[in-house]
Amino acid sequence: MTQWAPIDDRARIGALDALRALALGGIFVVNLETFNRPFDTLANGMRSGLGGVDVAAAWFIQVFVAGKAWLLFSLLFGIGFALLQQRGVSDAVWKRRTWGLLVIGLLHGALLWPGDILRTYALAAFLLLALRGLPPPRQRDLGLALYLGVWAAFALVMLLAGDFEPASTEAAMTAGRIYAEGGYFAVTAQRLRDLSTMIGSDIMAVPMALGLFLTGGWLLRSGRIETADAHLRWHRAMAWIGLPVGLLATVAIVSVVGLGREQAGGYGRWMVALALMQIAALPMAVGLVSAVVLAWRDPRWRRRLDAVAPAGRMALTHYLLQSLIASTLFYGYGLGRFGLWGPALLLLFAVAVFSLQVLASRWWLARFRFGPVEWAWRWCTYGHRPPLRRRRVDA
Repeated sequence: MTQWAPIDDRARIGALDALRALALGGIFVVNLETFNRPFDTLANGMRSGLGGVDVAAAWFIQVFVAGKAWLLFSLLFGIGFALLQQRGVSDAVWKRRTWGLLVIGLLHGALLWPGDILRTYALAAFLLLALRGLPPPRQRDLGLALYLGVWAAFALVMLLAGDFEPASTEAAMTAGRIYAEGGYFAVTAQRLRDLSTMIGSDIMAVPMALGLFLTGGWLLRSGRIETADAHLRWHRAMAWIGLPVGLLATVAIVSVVGLGREQAGGYGRWMVALALMQIAALPMAVGLVSAVVLAWRDPRWRRRLDAVAPAGRMALTHYLLQSLIASTLFYGYGLGRFGLWGPALLLLFAVAVFSLQVLASRWWLARFRFGPVEWAWRWCTYGHRPPLRRRRVDA
């Protein structure tokens, strides 16, 4: 039987590692707010009572980061699956990889943070396997139809529903007290309650993730990543037209409805705005992919992007580490800062932690071939333990 093995460093596509690092930093910026508030209140948008620099930070996050980072990360997951396909990885290997991701996601959700996305990715990845034989144009069309169709249907339902009340304030207040003051076991019990209520969101999240995986697979299989020089006109169009159009649409929506339920004039109206912003996020994310692909061709920009790329090679380790740091900082069994930090301080903290993660990644990968969680995941995926330490000639 073929002994499948992790890809060699020299075969990696550096621009994808840089993109994965940028997505990882953006995800942390957005996720920090979810550690700082009850989950039942997150859909309301910006917290009430904020002013000054906090409003400016909330505006920046909503316009440039929220909804774009996870979308970019999902596209990259689809690209990764297409790369494995090109290497001829068997269905059995893919299934082991996906089961491993599901286990990691469930443990992450139960022990650290119920907002975990890995569970959703794993469920979508099982469906992705069944669609692996679609030609690239069909992958693109189905992927776009799934992602845009789900958000368009959601916006229509919210529009027809009018204004309504979401989850009860009392439940959110109770959850907030537990996260702010509870010990580890009390907080874990609340995490499990939140996790159980979020499973229903997979009805939307899994098809959307699958759509983005298919779209990312098309980006690779169509040659737009590996043979970018043959598609420069397309990349320039996405970078100079798609990205700005998505950005301007997002700015326009935020200018009309504000940053949350209160400014929008109702929960239903805010949900419609969020759906429209997620639609606008797609050309922004694809445009960012193209911008980095184009920048990678310039040696000066390549050096800058290459400086953060190591964090992208350890994205899973850092994603889990970010949750460990945030849960320790905000929850009652740690430093108990729950609900005390505004968006501006959260943004500064995210930038500081991510910068340290980039530096730590460079140190680690100079000595080891993979991040620790990536190494364990590969062991599960390929069925044999890959070497972790670099030999002297590899360093």
